[in-house]
Amino acid sequence: MTSLVTDTRVVFSRELRPILRDPFSMVFSMIQPLFFLGLFAPLLPGDGSLQWFVPGIIVMSCLFGASMTGSNLLFEMQTGSHERMLVTPLSRPALLIGRALKEIVPMFAQAALIVAVCVPFGFQPHLGGALIGLLILAGFCVGLGALSYTLALASKNKEWLFWTVQQTLLFPLLLLAGVLLPLDGGPGWLQALSKINPMTYVVSAERALFSGDVLSRTTVEGLAAAALMCALGLAVGVRAMRRSD
Repeated sequence: MTSLVTDTRVVFSRELRPILRDPFSMVFSMIQPLFFLGLFAPLLPGDGSLQWFVPGIIVMSCLFGASMTGSNLLFEMQTGSHERMLVTPLSRPALLIGRALKEIVPMFAQAALIVAVCVPFGFQPHLGGALIGLLILAGFCVGLGALSYTLALASKNKEWLFWTVQQTLLFPLLLLAGVLLPLDGGPGWLQALSKINPMTYVVSAERALFSGDVLSRTTVEGLAAAALMCALGLAVGVRAMRRSD
């Protein structure tokens, strides 16, 4: 266990270093969520629309960022860097866990930037609830990042497969979670698909927490969905990394 923790810390530091050296890449990834904020928020009715919309955009930025991280591993496999990492004394699980944990740092930075941009326009986040919401989102982000790395491992020498699956799943998950539009008035089949989407519960929990509704069933459901995603992603990812060659 001590070796796993040490190796994970080494991989985490290695993966985080390029972001710290070039933070502009992280800021650049915020352009699309900010476009959604600027173009969709004015169309929402009611004075409190930002309280409903902004937490969903924070989850969306997590989805966009974490789901694309497997492309970094694809690049490492193409250059031979990944194969060199596999023959080091580092444990295989640490190679996956360290990479997945790294996704928390840009997620926190992006969430802080979105909140800072929206506060002058009337968004009022509840500090305690927002912090709990970010912890829930961290678990969801780790699981999603681990699944993205798993997809990259499965797409070795088939880069088109990674992007096809990632782009095919991205917007259905986003729309079925009710990030852009509420699904309460939608047809039954659409609501049924929404209920089997774990991101739906995370989005609902973030909205409740950012509004200060901490002790609620919605929060518990969001926590459970994020924990399930984290456990599933790490389990599948570690298994794939152990079999990597």
